[in-house]
Amino acid sequence: MALIKPIGRRGALSLAGAAAVAGKARADNPAEVKIAMLVPLSGPWARSGLLEQMGARMAIDDVNGAGGIKALGGAKLKLMEFDAGDSSEKSKDAAQRMVAQEPDLAGGFGAWLSSFTLAITEVTERAELPWLTLSYSDAITGRGFKYVFQSSPTADAQAEEIVPIIMELAEKASGKKPTKVAIVGDNSASSISFYKPLKDHVFKNTGLTLVVDEVFTPPLSDATSIVQKLRSGKPDFVLLQSTNVGDDKLLVEKFAEFGLTAKKMPLIGGGGHWCAPELTKLTSPDNVEGVIVALADWPGKKAAEIGKRFVERTKEPWFGHDSIFAYAHVMILKEAIEQAGSAERHKVNAALHAMDMTTGPADLFPDGRVSYDEKGRRRGAKVCIVQYHDGVPTPVFPESIATSPAFWPKTS
Repeated sequence: MALIKPIGRRGALSLAGAAAVAGKARADNPAEVKIAMLVPLSGPWARSGLLEQMGARMAIDDVNGAGGIKALGGAKLKLMEFDAGDSSEKSKDAAQRMVAQEPDLAGGFGAWLSSFTLAITEVTERAELPWLTLSYSDAITGRGFKYVFQSSPTADAQAEEIVPIIMELAEKASGKKPTKVAIVGDNSASSISFYKPLKDHVFKNTGLTLVVDEVFTPPLSDATSIVQKLRSGKPDFVLLQSTNVGDDKLLVEKFAEFGLTAKKMPLIGGGGHWCAPELTKLTSPDNVEGVIVALADWPGKKAAEIGKRFVERTKEPWFGHDSIFAYAHVMILKEAIEQAGSAERHKVNAALHAMDMTTGPADLFPDGRVSYDEKGRRRGAKVCIVQYHDGVPTPVFPESIATSPAFWPKTS
């Protein structure tokens, strides 16, 4: 039998040192790099989460198919998926499980609904995990956090932009300047953020009188009383700030029941859910025809090839708001890891703060830039407008993405 010679203290130290060197080598050149996606995959907001999932998975495959993270020797990017559920509490619980179960995450993105994002970023900030989001509420990046990045224009910025754009569109198309407006929406965080500047000064500055102000707790059970108030108030246009497809469907169907389609009463939806493909499957396309939708991003001409591949891959009818944001966020995290030359989250975070790109992921935004300010807000982020033309959401603003002119729905 062979004798095993004791290695001794010096030998043990040598082995420990070798293990440390090997561990550092694995950290510097990992076989895979994990990023997280935390979005609603169940509950009323699940469809938007699933659309994000499709965009994210395609981006992961594109990165890995192109050779992975080149700065890390071709390390593959791996998407860790988590369900935010149907409440802020469940979202926060999911975030806590995420950071506990996956301590080596390089970064992540989610959680779609602003109320959920506010909850989960309390967790990701404590974990010092860089987090990107498409959520709109200005509160998300108004808390002094250092690890949160908001790629959309904030809800208050959108409120400042959208009303003057709509006023100009209406006056140009009809020759008349609107004087009366209605708000119909829910009490989620992004919606509340959107209402504030409107009521504080936007309506006043644009000469509008608020004739209907109807705010509900989602999900909406019945819209009859809302319709009655709209028929009485006779607004020149309606700002719809619901936040899920189910409520969108209920609203447009109830409006149609009383003859208040977008062809007769201009309807301005807010958010990517208004362009979820199944909305035209769940209700008659006539109910959404002419609906104008203001949102934070929409594929432009430079993203046409990606959009074509997305449709071929997923069989979805179009590549829209939720999917392009998820695709973009994977690509932005990939570029941050490349620039950092590391998957260590603090280095990735520093790279995100230093990033200023006008190519690559920047082509996925109409303003063509990916750069975040000291609050974590994307510089130059602008509102996009699409309008349902023949059952398809068609970009009409800004010029960089527009494929058709907008039209103002006929009023009675």
